[in-house]
Amino acid sequence: MKIIIVGATGTLGKKVTAALQGQHQIITAGSKSGDLQVDIISTESIEAFYKKTGKFDALVSVTGSGHFGPLNTMTPNDFKKGIDSKLMGQVNLVLIGQHYINPKGSFTLTSGILSNDPVLYGANLSTVNGALNSFVIAAAIGLENDVRINAISPGVVEDSPGYFDAFPGHIPVTMDRVVAGYLRSVLGAGTGQVVEIF
Repeated sequence: MKIIIVGATGTLGKKVTAALQGQHQIITAGSKSGDLQVDIISTESIEAFYKKTGKFDALVSVTGSGHFGPLNTMTPNDFKKGIDSKLMGQVNLVLIGQHYINPKGSFTLTSGILSNDPVLYGANLSTVNGALNSFVIAAAIGLENDVRINAISPGVVEDSPGYFDAFPGHIPVTMDRVVAGYLRSVLGAGTGQVVEIF
């Protein structure tokens, strides 16, 4: 398969890329690195990106950022960061990408456990993750040509110790379990699923 991985050099992206390389044609992408560059905040950049990749079989998105901070100091512009990047960036990868993906292809997006297990300072990411999950469930019944879509929703991962203090009482998820979720989405048959990994 021809698989695009957006965010391939990140904590999750590196492991997902390694798991799929060798058996598939991998195109890595990032804002500043990878085989091709794409700015997911820009629809023009996404469109140009897909014109370069051409037709593909699967897209894995492990990218997007949001605002993490106290609610009482959060501004609308702070909140908009997550909406523009992690939410609409990934949504637009699908909205534009549906016109380039091969029949029976798949999209795999990344949300996160904060959608239903919030932590202090995480209101923006909780909102964004919940919206991504809802988008995946709804998009699954609208995508044509048997194209599938799923969201991977991991807890805090073992390779991100800098986040541990923000997730009190959470047991870090092993990278093997997280990667298995992505492989399940890309190589399996499910669609409209939010694959929770914790």
